Amino acid sequence: MKAIIQRVTKASVTVGEEQISSIGRGLCVLFGISVTDTQKDVDYMVRKILNLRVFEDENGRAWSHSVMGRELEVLCVSQFTLQCILKGNKPDFHSAMPAEQAQPFYNNILEQLRQAYKPELIKDGQFGAYMQVHIQNDGPVTIQLESPTGPTDPRLLSKQEKQQQRKEKTRSKGPSESGREKGALPSKADPSASSGAEGDVSSEQEP
Repeated sequence: MKAIIQRVTKASVTVGEEQISSIGRGLCVLFGISVTDTQKDVDYMVRKILNLRVFEDENGRAWSHSVMGRELEVLCVSQFTLQCILKGNKPDFHSAMPAEQAQPFYNNILEQLRQAYKPELIKDGQFGAYMQVHIQNDGPVTIQLESPTGPTDPRLLSKQEKQQQRKEKTRSKGPSESGREKGALPSKADPSASSGAEGDVSSEQEP
């Protein structure tokens, strides 16, 4: 799944001559759903969108608060063209999920956002309609987000699982205990100490 997230001062959706949705300050999110997307992609996107720190704090310090932290609005718009693949100069959309499957999938994204946040602050366009989307980008700030594709190689899967276990183990320990472990030298008798098979653990802590 792909998403274009824009920090806005205001945004709205018009169908025909009727404005069907609008927000003030917050995020306008354009979703491109692919044929391979699953619930895991939904969970990832919902978590990232609601926790993405693109707003300033009360002292004006940038990149400090999420849309939830500031209790701002989110306007969601389904946009299959984000799944475009160019064939020469012609866009091809075969990687986009067909409309009859994409509509309930997109509705599920909206429902997950409303359950995780305040439902009255999650707004929507009109799925499948020809829309005019008016976006007043603030900054401008635009973030391109793509849900990670799970590895199919069993060795990569095993490596990823080990990294996740190490992250969870580190988070569950207190700072003093974690610090003692970092300062300890690996034992020569430990076969995994110098193998590097588990790779580096990312320092990013996902919300």
